[in-house]
Amino acid sequence: MSVNLVPEPAAPHDLEALHAVTDAVAQGAGLPEVVRAASRALDASLVLLDHTSAVLAVAARSTADERSLMADAPGVETHELRVGGGAVGRLRMRERSGTPPAPFMTMVLTLIASEVERLRAPERQSEVAQETFLRALLERTVTDRGDILARASELGCVLDDGGAMIVVRAHHFAVTDLDWRGRVLAVCERATRATAPGALLAVLDHAAAATGMIVLLVPTDSADGARRCAAVVARELQAALGGFTFAVGHSRPANDAADLYRAGQEALLAANVAEATPGGDAEEPAAVLAFEDTGAYRLLLPAMSEDPGELHRFYDETIAPLVAYDEQYETDLVTTLETFLDCDGNVANTAGRLFTHRHTIRYRLVRVHELTGHDVASTDGRERLGLGLKAMRVLGIAAAGGPARERGAGGGRVPRERKDR
Repeated sequence: MSVNLVPEPAAPHDLEALHAVTDAVAQGAGLPEVVRAASRALDASLVLLDHTSAVLAVAARSTADERSLMADAPGVETHELRVGGGAVGRLRMRERSGTPPAPFMTMVLTLIASEVERLRAPERQSEVAQETFLRALLERTVTDRGDILARASELGCVLDDGGAMIVVRAHHFAVTDLDWRGRVLAVCERATRATAPGALLAVLDHAAAATGMIVLLVPTDSADGARRCAAVVARELQAALGGFTFAVGHSRPANDAADLYRAGQEALLAANVAEATPGGDAEEPAAVLAFEDTGAYRLLLPAMSEDPGELHRFYDETIAPLVAYDEQYETDLVTTLETFLDCDGNVANTAGRLFTHRHTIRYRLVRVHELTGHDVASTDGRERLGLGLKAMRVLGIAAAGGPARERGAGGGRVPRERKDR
């Protein structure tokens, strides 16, 4: 973005300078002119960011001045812009001639925030319409083929030849106040602009995605088209956003619009399995998985789609006590069990893979038996626990809250595991 050089204001912090800001807003001069007027009124260098941290306008004396504003250099203040109780952006500012009076500063911030909100109104309406439609598909509140095609067409998405669903799960490494879900959505939108024109996107909550997810509806009639779009989205997310891990799942193409509910469930299952699969760290932050590559997890799709409550009950009867115990006592029972099953029940191989003594592995497996009532030494016990792990992944459950459910746990009398040093 080019830097807008701002001349020295004649009299900052006075009503005449404020009138220049109000005139720019009233005349619809655009955000760059509003920010330049605000810069003169405040006698400060400014950078205006939207809720996704995208730069909307700059008023600085030089490119070096702009870079220092973007880097939060010493002397730079950040002011949140709010309208109706919601954040619409941020203004980064470096003063030149002293702090402006608080009422003056509040008025300028309010004017800029209102202009950002006004210009975003059509975009926000489109976002709401896409979210409403995609939620209706996933919750199966719209099922008529004609209605689906018509509503999609109104939003610019032509599904005459079919479509596929993509689900993105994102996790930030550190707690942040920024609208990082909005940033992820913006990157996904940019990635699909060239590879899947007409795609619809929204941030949605779902019972099987506790942290929220990005849902994409892509017009395509081929598995290659869905796979290619998912790969581009993952690659763009990895390149554009640091400090995140991503899991991207995509469905098979639905040639009939009435099958898009099924496609959404397939994409969600694939994303949940991808998220729980080893990987997704700082070196490989994006994992992509197609529904047809989920193996035995595909068998659980009917349960997830038609009766997720039964899947939750099976999880509660098998793996939930282990998840709660690990959370409460900082142990590794779930990881140990999963590795033990992957090693075909071989204790020595499990110990080697986890870099842990064989005695520790045996102790943990005894605790698994005590907490779940299922013995890993028996075929039936291994099968039930293995299915419980699959149910946990399909449901998108990373960890369960609450105390460990066993005798003595409530009083803290369960001995913590003694780990090898």
